[in-house]
Amino acid sequence: MSFASIDQGLNLLSNEIIGLAIKVHKALGPGLLESSYKECLFYEIINNGYFAEKEKALPLVYDKIKLDIGYRLDILVENNLVIEIKSVDALSDIHTAQVLTYLKLSGNRLGLLINFNVTLLKNGIKRLVV
Repeated sequence: MSFASIDQGLNLLSNEIIGLAIKVHKALGPGLLESSYKECLFYEIINNGYFAEKEKALPLVYDKIKLDIGYRLDILVENNLVIEIKSVDALSDIHTAQVLTYLKLSGNRLGLLINFNVTLLKNGIKRLVV
């Protein structure tokens, strides 16, 4: 599915969040724990007037049974944009699969996978659409 198939407002939101992530990365640089970047990005999102939830519980529904088994969205913005924060040497296929699964379970269509452990943040961002 192309980005054109995503609502223009959602594309704009994701671009603005990427800008906030770049601001955090410029201030902190690479090499910190994921939790540091998550807290700072969450602060920037809230400080810029967006509704966001951190560590949002995400249940798994299996055979009509809701299972609270510990899945948590790092940040959910405006009930529409899933953000998964990483601070790893390199993003792998399992990180992508994790975000795609979170999108499927949450019913959202757009996610950002952001690896802050890179020299230039634009090289650590993946947009994922379902």
